[in-house]
Amino acid sequence: MGQDLYETFPAVKDMYAEAGAVLGCDLAEISFTGPDETLKQTQYTQPALFVHSVAMNTLLAERGYTPEATAGHSLGEYSAVVAAGTLTFSEALRVVKVRAEEMAKAGETARGSMAAIIGADESQIEEICQTAEADGVIVPANLNAPGQVVLSGDAGAIAKAVEVAKTLGIRRAMQLNVSGAFHSPLMKPARDALQEALNSVTFRDSNVPVYQNATAQAEKSGINIRENLVKQLENPVRWEAIIRAFWVGGYKEFYEVGSGKVLQGLNRRILPESINVGFGTVSDLDKLNV
Repeated sequence: MGQDLYETFPAVKDMYAEAGAVLGCDLAEISFTGPDETLKQTQYTQPALFVHSVAMNTLLAERGYTPEATAGHSLGEYSAVVAAGTLTFSEALRVVKVRAEEMAKAGETARGSMAAIIGADESQIEEICQTAEADGVIVPANLNAPGQVVLSGDAGAIAKAVEVAKTLGIRRAMQLNVSGAFHSPLMKPARDALQEALNSVTFRDSNVPVYQNATAQAEKSGINIRENLVKQLENPVRWEAIIRAFWVGGYKEFYEVGSGKVLQGLNRRILPESINVGFGTVSDLDKLNV
């Protein structure tokens, strides 16, 4: 993840060096060689994804490819904010460090979990949550695409939700290998530290609209963007609504910048007629010159 960019572009190597200094670890080594057990820990996963995506966005910008609007899924919203000019890489990196560490701590304090529910409609999701809440907190955390929702909450409630989903004949219900109940009330212990970190940097009004997780609405006000990043911590990522709002706003082409192709897949499920392209590697950049 990002190794080819690191080995090809000195500017990217400098970004990883800065990240390592801020984080107090060799992020490049962890990102490129693991071990997986380390990379999967929230305090490392988040910075690794963030640096890779911002590095790729920087390389695209150097080639004249800049966004007309931005959005990011969960952590990706921080990369989107940098791409929109609201925060610098350095400013956002410091916030991401705090976010990652505090979310990891919250996951240890309140042993929560998450589950992907595939093929359920809204009424079935509501029924699953109402039945499972007898075993603890449970809420929708990622409203990803039609028929694709991730639930988050207490471990017992999540286990119950998977059982209930199967009794309803839901196509797929599976507990996720995560270290906490992200985008749920169980993340409350991380809120104050995240708010302090966000308050410690200057949020400029964005150059382009940022469609935000908590509201699924476009923002350009730096103050509003900051407050919505706080709300994001304990509230669902409204990805389907975000992509539909993009479409209504006249945006038809989507570019996933960073690791993987998950968002491209979600977007095609939300809007089959949309154009989706990914940029995460040197070879992806080379295609621009073809």
